[in-house]
Amino acid sequence: MASMGILRSCCLLPPKPKAKPLILLPRPLQITRKSKTAVALARMSYNSNSNPTPTPATDRLISVVSYTLPFFNSLHYGRYLFLQFPNLGLLFDPILPLVNLYRSIPYSSFVAFFALYLGVVRNPSFSNYIRFNSMQAVTLDVLLVVPILLQRIFTPGRSGLGFRLMVWSHNLLFLFTLVCFLYSVTYCVLGRTPHLPFVADAAARQI
Repeated sequence: MASMGILRSCCLLPPKPKAKPLILLPRPLQITRKSKTAVALARMSYNSNSNPTPTPATDRLISVVSYTLPFFNSLHYGRYLFLQFPNLGLLFDPILPLVNLYRSIPYSSFVAFFALYLGVVRNPSFSNYIRFNSMQAVTLDVLLVVPILLQRIFTPGRSGLGFRLMVWSHNLLFLFTLVCFLYSVTYCVLGRTPHLPFVADAAARQI
């Protein structure tokens, strides 16, 4: 009977609660010198990979030389400015030997034009950077021929309104070409791509 009471009392005892699982909380992240160094190296590697490849010096040099073609051919448009402002002509004295050498060669303009277009623009062995800049120079050189054709058609004469319009157009064309030349040369020296107004779109379609 005593054993039955003991069993009954044991059955009436509440069950023991189960042990709760141990939850391990993550420790706070400690930034050490090693982790700072790793983060800095990762950022440096990312920045170096994200930057574009620098333009080779040979590509820059060839691109700069290509823009001398329209610049040399535009100098005769500045003769009225040189007559009106003699000090302006002094700025171009250092390049006079190159200009005289260029003009002393028979048909130098045609030879340089076709050499640049057929030998560089249409040559896939050159990089797209060189071909694009060369095509911009060729396109700008073609635009310089248009005023000469208009002048031969309309013959403005030596005085009057037609002559004044011709002088103004020549001055603007020379200044425009000069600004394009300085802008393009500066960008090419820095390894960047210049985009000339009225020229870049036409040049891009030819590449």
